[in-house]
Amino acid sequence: MNNSNHSSSSQIIKSLGVVFGDIGTSPIYTIGAILLFMIPTVGNILGLLSLIVWSLIIVITVQYAWLAMYLGSKGEGGTIVLKGLLTTRLKNPHMISFVSVLTIIGVALFIGDGVITPAISILSAVEGIRLIPGFGEIWGGWILLVGICIAIALFVFQKRGTERVAWAFGPIMLVWFLALAVSGIVSIASAPQVLFALNPAYAAGFLAENGIGSFFVLSAVLLCVTGGEALYADMGHLGKEPIVKGWYCIFPALVISYLGQGAYVLNHPDAHTVLFSMVQGQAALLFVPFLILSIAATVIASQAMISGMFSIMYQGMMTRIIPKMKIEFTSPDLRSQIYIDAVNWMLLAAVIIVMLEFKTSENLASAYGLAVAGTMTISAIMMTMIFTLRLDLTKAVISGVLIVVDSIFLLSAFVKIPHGAYWSFIIAAIPLIIIVAFVRGQDQLHRMLRPERLKEFLPEYKKAYATLPKVHGTALFFTTDKNHISPYIARVMFKNEILYEENVLVSIRITDHPFGIDTRHDRELAPGLHAFLITAGYMEIVDIIGLLRAEGIEEKTIFYGMENIVSEKFFWKLYGLLKKVTPAFVQFYELPPEKIHGVITRVVM
Repeated sequence: MNNSNHSSSSQIIKSLGVVFGDIGTSPIYTIGAILLFMIPTVGNILGLLSLIVWSLIIVITVQYAWLAMYLGSKGEGGTIVLKGLLTTRLKNPHMISFVSVLTIIGVALFIGDGVITPAISILSAVEGIRLIPGFGEIWGGWILLVGICIAIALFVFQKRGTERVAWAFGPIMLVWFLALAVSGIVSIASAPQVLFALNPAYAAGFLAENGIGSFFVLSAVLLCVTGGEALYADMGHLGKEPIVKGWYCIFPALVISYLGQGAYVLNHPDAHTVLFSMVQGQAALLFVPFLILSIAATVIASQAMISGMFSIMYQGMMTRIIPKMKIEFTSPDLRSQIYIDAVNWMLLAAVIIVMLEFKTSENLASAYGLAVAGTMTISAIMMTMIFTLRLDLTKAVISGVLIVVDSIFLLSAFVKIPHGAYWSFIIAAIPLIIIVAFVRGQDQLHRMLRPERLKEFLPEYKKAYATLPKVHGTALFFTTDKNHISPYIARVMFKNEILYEENVLVSIRITDHPFGIDTRHDRELAPGLHAFLITAGYMEIVDIIGLLRAEGIEEKTIFYGMENIVSEKFFWKLYGLLKKVTPAFVQFYELPPEKIHGVITRVVM
């Protein structure tokens, strides 16, 4: 029993390090961003605090910690998981296409969010240096340089894996949340009337009184719920239970911190960097340690988004909407803990560009939130569809209400477009174009290289097998499935007259479920011709060679098809470039390189 409790506690602490960094550092900049849009009267402060508290309850607790986690598939979460749950139940092809489009947009927005989150988190903390005596007039370029150096260090550290990161970061975040709670309690004591903000009537009253003007405030309130989608996408790194329990532990700390900052603003209406000013006013000697702690916490905030990014990208690769990239599995215990080198360095480059463009966290706050609100809305729409199809009407109705709430946040975020939020579209547009080019290119390639039906292939194969000399040993040929033979196979066997004594058609079918591996070996296709089917979940590590050995198959040579795309059209040129720069199928599955023979087909598109 004690061991079980200890294990549960350690997993919760790990979740603080991997999952909650983003939402846990929002108190650094949220109140300051909101104060840009409103006069800090008692009524306004109570209204905005009530909006923050109930946004956390509705969006994070209800939408993500309850409903979204309920829909996790064997420990996995994210937009692509929701798509998988939907497509297994939908029959209408138009609805399936609609869900696919929503998924692609959601993934693109999530990536856009993943670029801005580390930038604003790190800069907001580093800017606290200005409150250290003697550093008030420090040149902004030095602060920017420190932020960039911290970002570089964080991304270099990623290769060590989520497991090591969690052990390093979890205890730090525990101290961070305790510090937020203690400083908040001390501040609340000076203005206990802020506790009235727990009543949702203050939020409703604020919205009613300010009407359309409240949209500007909501666009900043949105900052308090950033990290919800990353929280869901990170399920695969630690599982559902420690994340849900972790949220119920840190939720009170966040609420206390926001209420404490509200109390501080009531007493100091001219405050801007509210959290740092509050801590400095409470305990000046502890300000520098708190600043160092906040910088560490913002590094961890970036970690939550990066971990979620790796999960979403891997899901996208396995479900064939994103080009395959080299994957490293960083944990011997949890197969979903991964590192993707190409994603890591591209994300770092994008973060540095955003930092250099916006220069301060205040400027970034004006741009942040649009992608967040977009992913929240898409998730709510997909959850509503799933619960409706499952006839779980109570959850369907609640999800429907969430669509309205998220849509209001999304509409409010549009007011930020002239102030830099268009960068969310620019950043999201890049992965969106890549995904669309890849998906359309794969479809076009499939139409042009039409596979041959098995019943048409077999007569020619039997004739060749009976008359041609055969190479000693076994050859593997990768194809979509045994009933649709890839064109390169006929070219190798019939045109080049390369036939082995044993020829195995290997197919890999990825299911809509994250885990589970099954194999089927059909030895009766024709003399010397076998079919070997591997059915795997989209989060499985497929050890093709190990599965073949388990069936007694020892290959001598491995053939696979490659396409050289030639086109004058930009869209197909982009697809051809993606094909060239991404690892080949056999490299992705780490097949023995000394046995591999690629068969190149020139395709004019």
